[in-house]
Amino acid sequence: MCIEGKIMTVQGPMSADELGTILPHEHVLVDFAGAENVSQDRYDVDEVIKVVKPHLERAQQLGMKTMVECTPAYIGKDPLLLKRLSEETGIFFLTNTGYYGNRNGFFLPTHAFIETADQLAERWVRDWEEGIDGTGIRPGFIKTAVNPEGPLSALDRKLMQACARTHMKTGLTIVCHTKNGPVFEILEELTREGVDPTAFVWVHASGEPDPRRHVAAAELGAWVSFDWVSLPVDKDVALLANMKAAGLLDNVLISHDAGWFDPAKPQGGSADYKGYTVVFEHLVPALQKQGFSGTEIAQLTVLNPVKAFSIGVRSLPQSGR
Repeated sequence: MCIEGKIMTVQGPMSADELGTILPHEHVLVDFAGAENVSQDRYDVDEVIKVVKPHLERAQQLGMKTMVECTPAYIGKDPLLLKRLSEETGIFFLTNTGYYGNRNGFFLPTHAFIETADQLAERWVRDWEEGIDGTGIRPGFIKTAVNPEGPLSALDRKLMQACARTHMKTGLTIVCHTKNGPVFEILEELTREGVDPTAFVWVHASGEPDPRRHVAAAELGAWVSFDWVSLPVDKDVALLANMKAAGLLDNVLISHDAGWFDPAKPQGGSADYKGYTVVFEHLVPALQKQGFSGTEIAQLTVLNPVKAFSIGVRSLPQSGR
């Protein structure tokens, strides 16, 4: 099976022309109980589907065809739930491998503190080769996180090394929750590992107050993800206009970071569930008013996500790894 250049969904590999409009950073279910407590026993799958499905179908009516579901391991990742939602709605979902290092390891399993970067990478490569936790479902990207304050800790650095080594063996894109954190230090670490910045997605870049850093990261080749799109959309329009002026729209992703069925709340907190429609109902019309062309909007919503998540090792020419 040739998968180079394809996107790995929970239904299997798909070609670019099958995926349509993509939301590249969303959630269905997120459980913040911590690595020692999180369990699929904490929620009823039928209840999750009852709450989530109408929100997915509304986004689908507005044009969404594919969702990159960014909930990582030990925070509620459930590939079988996503596969069932895919079968019931026709929406394609991507799930992930990797570990989430934010909050000083609160969401990390014990072995993540003990094992080396190579040992962690072996686990994540195994997800790719054999499927996640016996499900047969393969990850479509690597999801990780670092503490946003200060320089990379030793633990953060180890996680990034593991991500780099996993990428070099799988071709999976590295998606890192960073906000206004040590983005350029991360890129330096990946570069030392031989990974080209084009394999890296700067998650929650909207939280960075200095737009010059957005431009600098994109100029290096990284994907800059403005994935906190919400009302009002003025800030998002300004961020995108800045990248357009710099000639860097082809390095930008847009999404909501929405969803969030929470097992700790009654009915998963259904009354507060964030839908996936602001991009379609508000941001796109606002961009059109600002003079963004249909081609530029398609670049943001269709072409860029496909390019960002296409499977393929992106190594630097001098890499010997």
